[in-house]
Amino acid sequence: MSDSARIVIIGGGVGGASVAYHLTQLGERDVVLLERDELTSGSTFHSAGLVGQLRADPTLTRMNQYSVELYRTLDAGWTECGGIKLASTPERMAEIRRQIGWARTFGLPLEEISVAEAVELFPLMNPEGVVGAAYLPTDGQIDPSRLCYELAAKARQGGARIRTRTRVLGLDVTGGRVTRVRTDQGDIDCEIVVNCGGMFAAEIGRMAGVRIPIVPMSHQYVVTEGFHDHTGLPTLRDPDLLVYYRQEVSGLVMGGYERTCAPWTADRTTYDAIPADFNGRLLAEDWPRLEEISDNSRIRVPAMGDVGIRKLINGPEAFTPDNEFCLGETEVGGFYVAAGFCAHGIAGAGGIGKVMAEWIVEGEPSMDVWHMDIRRFGRQYRSPSYTLARAVENYETYYDIRYPGDERSAGRPLRVSPVYGWHAAHGAVFGEKAGWERVNHYERNARGADGQDAEGQRPRGWAGRNFSPAIAAEHRATRSAAGLFDESSFAKIEVTGPDAASLLEWVCDNRVAREVGAVTYTQALNGRGGIECDFTVTRRAEQEFLIVTGTAFGSHDLGWLRKQARLRDADVRVADVTGQYACFGLWGPRARDILSTLTPDPLEFPFLTSRELTVGDVPVLALRVTFVGELGWELYCSSEYGLALWQALWRAGEPQGMLAGGYKAIDSLRLEKGYRVWGADLGPETTPYEAGLGFCVKRDKDFLGKDALDPHPARKLRCLTLGDPGAVALGNEPVRIDGQVVARVTSGGYGHTVESSIAYAYLEAEPGAKVEVEVEGAWVAGSVVSDPLYDPAGQRLR
Repeated sequence: MSDSARIVIIGGGVGGASVAYHLTQLGERDVVLLERDELTSGSTFHSAGLVGQLRADPTLTRMNQYSVELYRTLDAGWTECGGIKLASTPERMAEIRRQIGWARTFGLPLEEISVAEAVELFPLMNPEGVVGAAYLPTDGQIDPSRLCYELAAKARQGGARIRTRTRVLGLDVTGGRVTRVRTDQGDIDCEIVVNCGGMFAAEIGRMAGVRIPIVPMSHQYVVTEGFHDHTGLPTLRDPDLLVYYRQEVSGLVMGGYERTCAPWTADRTTYDAIPADFNGRLLAEDWPRLEEISDNSRIRVPAMGDVGIRKLINGPEAFTPDNEFCLGETEVGGFYVAAGFCAHGIAGAGGIGKVMAEWIVEGEPSMDVWHMDIRRFGRQYRSPSYTLARAVENYETYYDIRYPGDERSAGRPLRVSPVYGWHAAHGAVFGEKAGWERVNHYERNARGADGQDAEGQRPRGWAGRNFSPAIAAEHRATRSAAGLFDESSFAKIEVTGPDAASLLEWVCDNRVAREVGAVTYTQALNGRGGIECDFTVTRRAEQEFLIVTGTAFGSHDLGWLRKQARLRDADVRVADVTGQYACFGLWGPRARDILSTLTPDPLEFPFLTSRELTVGDVPVLALRVTFVGELGWELYCSSEYGLALWQALWRAGEPQGMLAGGYKAIDSLRLEKGYRVWGADLGPETTPYEAGLGFCVKRDKDFLGKDALDPHPARKLRCLTLGDPGAVALGNEPVRIDGQVVARVTSGGYGHTVESSIAYAYLEAEPGAKVEVEVEGAWVAGSVVSDPLYDPAGQRLR
């Protein structure tokens, strides 16, 4: 064996083979792929082989589309048979119609078909109870093992070396970077390691001191004996019955996602350990656990009650806690992961290989893969039991309809604000993000301080499923008097040290190394000029900066900043201090009156500056910033003071009409004000100029991504108002102009002050242009308007 290689890939399944192939396509030749047994002997050989393209995540849909494009060119048994998704309930049909809208934005030919048309395409099905269906002719199926071997052969042709029956024993990490792979066939010095270990990925990660939160789950399907003479049957999914089918010669493959799943592990402390000799093997048949799916399968395909079963496949598949892939560079430099494919790795394998190869060779992928980035998993996922609880819940609800505002319940509560008990006692309805319990709204506010009932503002259909009139009341109170919001979950990062200022000046497009006390709203860009981070930076001292970012983005932004510090060899400390500080937003026209009763300190300091204050008996850092477009402050205090500060603010504000509010009201308020959200309106594929944030870009200094920026992009993020206020877009809905789909909605909702349905989309259109947005199957007329809709001159916030 060679004793060195630039890149070592661990794992010879379809993921590892795809990464190797795509690396060679980008010109990498010094690549070694290691497999402990034979290629495909992990999960690939027992995969069902379905390839569905449309997913709720836009990036994953594009990755799956690329997979299909690639598979068409390979000799791997690709069959473009099409795919049908059935609706056995009206609610499922509403979901399907939303998905048909999403598909338009990707150019996928997904169409609604009648029940009779579904039967014509799949004659074995019983139409009884079916409400409707959708058909995607470009979906298909492939032979997983042939796919893996074909990709591996092409990787060899490109110069990669493949070593089977080579077991990895350890990884050496020096100076925070991976440097060597130790195997039972010798050691390999290297610069980069890609962990494509599938269900073994967590074990491989521990060799480098990295926690990879995956759980092997027992996943079963049956292969029937031959019983029909149809050819070219499409794949068939009936999520209401928890089942899927595909053709297997003259029989069927049938599987699904049962409500009583079975995590598979050899160690009840880590929940991811696998026996050392488990290579190319299956688990024991578990017929009782298949009983629910088996009974359901006969409802939709009656022949399943009589046909013989050739074999039952019970194989472990690696699942993540949120059913998204686990990709990207870990906290150990040069140590990447591509694992946790959640039983749809065959559909995604082509796209996975593409984005991972780009990430490694070019430093960043061409797509926004935040929903799959390993950095999304916070420190709570170091807990095996928490990871298990979340993975089990996701598996058992795999086919459930995801309504807006639906919340997971496993592992809760875990991270709580110092005011959690107060919130619960005052009727808070909690949501969860990044492990934090956050107030969505207070149900007792359904009739606001003004006594007005906002039930009439409930959106129709999908958007109204989890709406509460309290959201509108909290919105109105913030505009008319004041709102008090617990934002303690906001991620907080301290950057300190001799090189803190120079590092942040390089990372940020805005000028952040200003006078002590200055607060700067800025973006951090990647090499393509895309927005990697969106946050505020407060300079607290010459060598001390406080960054505040979104709850769900703390681990991402922390990892991004640390990587940039490492690349520049900066003398800095980048630390997550989220839990050290409580944060409360006090906003509204009466905010100054309320706060002035609690502090002897002057409050007349300018917008986007900070001051140390005493509020009640609590030392506070006050930032004159807002995310709702009203006068006010974010008030930070050490966590042990949090409850005392909140109670003081509440006692002072309640008599003046202030309401405590939640994040649903904040979202409505920020939509009216045109404030952007990273992960929806902003991301690595959008630039500040496209997003309407060109005012942040200081071109008179050097910063990462500057040379890639075009100050005059063709498309820009535009605000849309819909003519029907009861039709509310939530995200991913198609937008068309002159009958042609030109964009998708990035975020949307209802503005309770402007009394309008609001949406945002990237368009090559100016204010005044007429648009249509598809909301639940109906095209709703709207207009491109100048934003912000509320207080465009910004007088109220000052």
